[in-house]
Amino acid sequence: MSNSTPPDGTGTGTILHLGLGSFHRAHQAVYLQQLHDAGDTRWSLVGANIRPDMAETLDALRAQGGHYTLETISPAGAVRYQRIAAIRAVLPYEASLAAVVACGAAPATRIVSFTVTEAGYYLDAQHRLDLSFTDLQADIDRARRGEAGQTVYGAVCAILRARRAAGAGPLTLLNCDNLRHNGERFRGGLLEFIDHAGDPALRAWAEANTACPDAMVDRITPRPPPELRARVLQATGWDDAVPVTGESFIQWVIEDDFVAGRPDWARVGVQLVASVQPYEEAKIRLLNATHSCIAWAGTLVGLQFIHEGTHTAAIRRMAYDYVTDDVIPCLQVPGAASPVDLPAYRDVVLERFGNPAIRDTNQRVAADGFSKIPGFVAPTIRERLARGEGIDSVAMLPALFLAFLQRWHRGTLPYAYQDQGMDPTAAHAICDAADPVAAFCADGSLWGPTANDPRLVDAVRRVGQRVDAFVASAA
Repeated sequence: MSNSTPPDGTGTGTILHLGLGSFHRAHQAVYLQQLHDAGDTRWSLVGANIRPDMAETLDALRAQGGHYTLETISPAGAVRYQRIAAIRAVLPYEASLAAVVACGAAPATRIVSFTVTEAGYYLDAQHRLDLSFTDLQADIDRARRGEAGQTVYGAVCAILRARRAAGAGPLTLLNCDNLRHNGERFRGGLLEFIDHAGDPALRAWAEANTACPDAMVDRITPRPPPELRARVLQATGWDDAVPVTGESFIQWVIEDDFVAGRPDWARVGVQLVASVQPYEEAKIRLLNATHSCIAWAGTLVGLQFIHEGTHTAAIRRMAYDYVTDDVIPCLQVPGAASPVDLPAYRDVVLERFGNPAIRDTNQRVAADGFSKIPGFVAPTIRERLARGEGIDSVAMLPALFLAFLQRWHRGTLPYAYQDQGMDPTAAHAICDAADPVAAFCADGSLWGPTANDPRLVDAVRRVGQRVDAFVASAA
């Protein structure tokens, strides 16, 4: 294997990032900017989208040379403005992804990173590709014709095919998302995609010439509010068309498994570790699941923002009890203690969620429940039940989501609900069932081997009565 760039951050190269949304620009690009500010400019970013959305954002970023402003706000209200210039090029979107593929195949490109939602991996409960998705099947058909596609697999497959043909050397594929074991699962999905595309030679090359490290990312990054541009102008004098805002907290934990070099990220606080698992379990169960809990509960009682729910005593108690009663005992196993101080992390998470300046919406955080229940919540339920332990505190989350789903079913949510992992017909059928709780708990896509477990049904039913009383008391 050719690798002229050593894996210790001493080389130079380009990172091609797929997905120029707010999170990437408030997170990964910021870490590289910190390296640049420290005098290490050996690595740079090129950004692109693989779908025809965000055209105005990409156009504005390109017009600004890839530069933009990041506003961060601490829980204490301290505000900071920072100009980010780590993205040296923004590739225009076009359906063939020719520029994206060419950049990914260039020898200077050593890492291709990407931000996608959990549902964007198209994986079923067994972590295999779910070919029932029409856009995934369309991308397999494109790959068979040698074309790029609009899923992450369709884009990366085209990049690897071009890179192999060009003899451009090995490549690290870096996930930046909330999927558990994301590098491992992406790699499995990618190789399966290449198999479906009928290219065994490419599969063999990909197995030998790519690495897919697991990673965990964290920074609350709400959708930029309309008034952000005016705030940035007043504070900095720069009329930025595409600023982003986020909390002051930031974290990135990466499995140190790179085949073609990487930036010296440890210099700016990135945690490069042998195993990401304890960090991602803590983050997914303590932060991501709690975030969803607060969003679903807040929506049910007419709140708009996450901080409002966090400061509502009954909602905060639901979140606190879920972590304290059921999650921490699962993660703090005797003889295999977590490297994360879980009670302290719980308290920091609730402090972050209570930051009124972030104004993160319930609509954003409540999305994609059909991916979040199996990914964020079901593992704790399975582990508690396997040990013969109670699940009332964790069952509060699916009970809240079912009540939320029934509002969606009736068309009475105060906003449009987005869920890439949801089959709307199946979801309506759950809500129309004679016993919605039993139908919900029988859904294999949500619960896997725990589906139909009478202990799950009983807990969700009992806790659902508490949800109904909570909502009624707030009416």
